[in-house]
Amino acid sequence: MQDIKLDSLMPPDIEKVEMEEGDYVAEDGLIHCGKCHGKKQTRLPASAFTGGREMIVHCICQCQVEANKRRKEEEERRKAMERIERLKSASLIDDKLSNARLCTFQKNADNQKVYALAERYVEKFDEMYQKRQGLLFWGTVGTGKSYTAACIANELLERSIPVVMTSFVKILQNIQGNQGEERVLMSRLNDARLLIIDDLGTERNTDYALEKVYNIIDSRYRVEKPLILTTNMTVREMQENTDTRYKRIYDRIFEMCTPVRVPGRSWREKEAARRFDEIKKLMEE
Repeated sequence: MQDIKLDSLMPPDIEKVEMEEGDYVAEDGLIHCGKCHGKKQTRLPASAFTGGREMIVHCICQCQVEANKRRKEEEERRKAMERIERLKSASLIDDKLSNARLCTFQKNADNQKVYALAERYVEKFDEMYQKRQGLLFWGTVGTGKSYTAACIANELLERSIPVVMTSFVKILQNIQGNQGEERVLMSRLNDARLLIIDDLGTERNTDYALEKVYNIIDSRYRVEKPLILTTNMTVREMQENTDTRYKRIYDRIFEMCTPVRVPGRSWREKEAARRFDEIKKLMEE
């Protein structure tokens, strides 16, 4: 006659499960979810793992699986938003350009190609980064060069890509006579995957300022990362400048950046003309 172990006759160990409204015990003797009707308990057969006893343990029903998935996705979104906000606060973008987006870009016959180029640059940024491809937006005052550059910056920041957008005027103001601040700022500029410098040519033309401008551009060149610049100067003005101090700056820029003309009439002039027409129409009425 075969011996019967007493353990096999003992009731199983049951892990406590909190029952929610609608939960029920099914014919299998296990608690089921009142919503998806999936099991909230499962049986583990007697084994060395269970100490030779059958066990009934808690398991996750489909409702809980989906709830856990939603919580995880929400936590990931929250962390992503926090990262984006940290990147934005470190981006140095002016408040007036902080909301620039491609979706709010005011397209017209003049800037359609510029918009398309900015859109492609954002979409293909990984490739642009690998190729160290920079841009030089040039054109007359008020045509939207800074806004276009800011659109690129903000679109990339929304994708958690570190971007810094500033100007040589601001940089020079911050590092004037402060070597410690200069080292910190240079490190910050070079850490960014994309550096955008607005209004090239508006900085002072002292030997000190021009030397710092060259050092910033050359440093970016040496870390092999892309650079975007905006300027009111023409390409010809830059190429034909014979002053050695400027020439080495512009030569380095053309090594790194493809010139892109931003054509059109100044947005300020167009706005002034629109307002004049409105007032004129009002007075005539």
